[in-house]
Amino acid sequence: MKQPLTEEKVFKDPVHNYIHVQDTIIWRLINTKEFQRLRRIRQLGTSYFTFHGAEHSRFSHSLGVYEITRRIISQFERSGYGDWIPEERLLTLCAALLHDLGHGPFSHSIEEAFDMNHEDWTCRIILENTEITEILRDVEEDFPNKVASVISKTYEHAIVVNLVSSPLDADRMDYLLRDAYYTGVNYGTIDIDRILRVLRPYNGRVVVKESGMHAIEDYLMSRYQMYWQVYFHPVTRSSEIILRQIFRRAKELVQEEFNFKFMIEPLSDLFRGELTVEQYLLLDEALVQTAFMQWTLEEDELLSDLCNRFIHRKLYKYVEMENLDLETIDEIRRSFGAAGLHPEYDLEVDFPTDLPYDVFRPGEGFDSKQILLLDRQERLREISEVSDIVRSISGIHRGKYHLYFPQDKLDKAMAQLPSSIADLFRR
Repeated sequence: MKQPLTEEKVFKDPVHNYIHVQDTIIWRLINTKEFQRLRRIRQLGTSYFTFHGAEHSRFSHSLGVYEITRRIISQFERSGYGDWIPEERLLTLCAALLHDLGHGPFSHSIEEAFDMNHEDWTCRIILENTEITEILRDVEEDFPNKVASVISKTYEHAIVVNLVSSPLDADRMDYLLRDAYYTGVNYGTIDIDRILRVLRPYNGRVVVKESGMHAIEDYLMSRYQMYWQVYFHPVTRSSEIILRQIFRRAKELVQEEFNFKFMIEPLSDLFRGELTVEQYLLLDEALVQTAFMQWTLEEDELLSDLCNRFIHRKLYKYVEMENLDLETIDEIRRSFGAAGLHPEYDLEVDFPTDLPYDVFRPGEGFDSKQILLLDRQERLREISEVSDIVRSISGIHRGKYHLYFPQDKLDKAMAQLPSSIADLFRR
């Protein structure tokens, strides 16, 4: 299992040009049913409602993360850096390939709706009785536990974890490039070749050669722009809100023992919080959207309306507000209820925040959340100490408040709202 393939396998890729598979174990993992399932999970959830090209999958992203990791390791080994342990190569590549194995339909939206963590599911899929588990055990009995520990960030060698999960990891580099390509924006077009050339293994972690600082500045700025222009796009947030509301309403109905006209077993178990790994792996976006289409015909008007809006892209409208307090939100909800609107489902308050980079704080020491620069005298400095650009975008960045609502339903109820509340939605 640790032997290379007799003939290298190559995937043609629009982002990296080619993805090279050289190891038997990697090829076998790609061909498992658990990994192939990622073809049926979109990388960007509901962003295709906003950017019509954003139909790429977790499968292609996972291959991309593997390829970037392979290139970094190859560079380390070619250069003979003593801080890299060649025996960690296969473990790192497997963790990079499998890091998103546990994502569910619509990725992060379903995690928020059901308070789940895809990394927990990834580790379960790796450790429990799956094709993935059996292949990893063919390397050595404890190999699945090692791969899971890299993904859960508990593996003993931090440098391996750094390559898969850190502020400058293969995961972030691939999704910035891939998401920019498929959404058609330019913000994520980082100089990947330059970044990979300036990475170094040093004292048990990955650092950056100081001369490469400007490429890292560009990378962090790209991440900042992608979050505010793509990932937090207000139209995408609207579709995510409706998606979460569908899950929420369906869960309420299951708990009330509502007699659904259409219900598939993995979904009912999902709503009850009783999923096994085997059941979880049956969940993909085709199944969920089939359920949504059928639920447009359900007798529960709220569920039917929400599913119609999602399936046919009849999304909520929104208004922006600079400041909003809990008292105002409560007043709006009360007014909505008095006007015949549903105060919880017909109003959603969204306030996106992002942490593009966590700066160094004197006295705390360097940690895994920071990017370190290595100068010619082999001294380490955290990048925000050196870069004005990084300091300017560091810390938590907050957006504006957005109030989301169904315009058609609000128009019918507008006359019954107090003028002070109605004026908020006429902006």
